[in-house]
Amino acid sequence: MTQTLTSPKMQANRGRLVDTTHVDTLISNYKKNRWRDNSRKIGKPDSLSAWYGLEELQEFLSLAKQNNADGIKMYFGEYPEDFQENPDFQSRQTVVLVATKRTQSGSTTKNRDIYVHNNGKPQILGFNFSEICPPYCGTDSPPDGTGLIQFETERIGTTIINDEQDGLIII
Repeated sequence: MTQTLTSPKMQANRGRLVDTTHVDTLISNYKKNRWRDNSRKIGKPDSLSAWYGLEELQEFLSLAKQNNADGIKMYFGEYPEDFQENPDFQSRQTVVLVATKRTQSGSTTKNRDIYVHNNGKPQILGFNFSEICPPYCGTDSPPDGTGLIQFETERIGTTIINDEQDGLIII
């Protein structure tokens, strides 16, 4: 069941509230169809989620509004395999938020990335460095990488995969 938002502005834009079944289906489908192969490819569990604190997220949204943004794009990304700023993130996927401004030209609508000047150079107004899980899944330390599943999963999106190579996987 999907909740309807009554604000005309909300209805004009994309996005709406969804229920637990919808969220569970999307997460389970991702795990079955992409996560397992991603994890094999990089040789460790790939990230399944990206968490941002509300305070930091609100600061980014305020900065976006100050720069005339009317939306946020969420790009899927991957840290480089030699990422030195946080070696735990190496090769893992992430979500990068970018402030955007919607433009209309005839029947074409585009959500253009916003750039700001930083030291005289244009820089995209982006936000990253979430707490990705794995490796950081509410434990004191990241997994040691010796097995495919080494972290606690939450109830939502729990998926059982009968995998010919790895046997029964619960994620």
